[in-house]
Amino acid sequence: MFDPMAELTGMPSDEGDQHSSGEAPQQRSQAPRPPAGGGGGDRRFADEVHSITIHGRQRTFYIDLKQSGNGKFFKVSEKSRGGQKTTIMFDSEDLEKFIQAFQEMQSHV
Repeated sequence: MFDPMAELTGMPSDEGDQHSSGEAPQQRSQAPRPPAGGGGGDRRFADEVHSITIHGRQRTFYIDLKQSGNGKFFKVSEKSRGGQKTTIMFDSEDLEKFIQAFQEMQSHV
């Protein structure tokens, strides 16, 4: 299973802002990268499988599907106009629970 704390304990990640810009949402697929961890200078935490960028009123949201040796997981990040960035991660197995929660919330908007 994916360990979201691994990234916070010094494991390297590809945290750069390599997301596309323009109207939201945008989708970008990437070819799988070779596995990290072999020697050399390439020290990634996980490979990007798919990415979507959403431009909101005050923030930009990045939704990334990634894959590590522990499986697939989602990384959701927001960047405010001031440049502050916040990130959460969750296992891909939990996606349906998030979809159901958003659908329930939408019925109350």
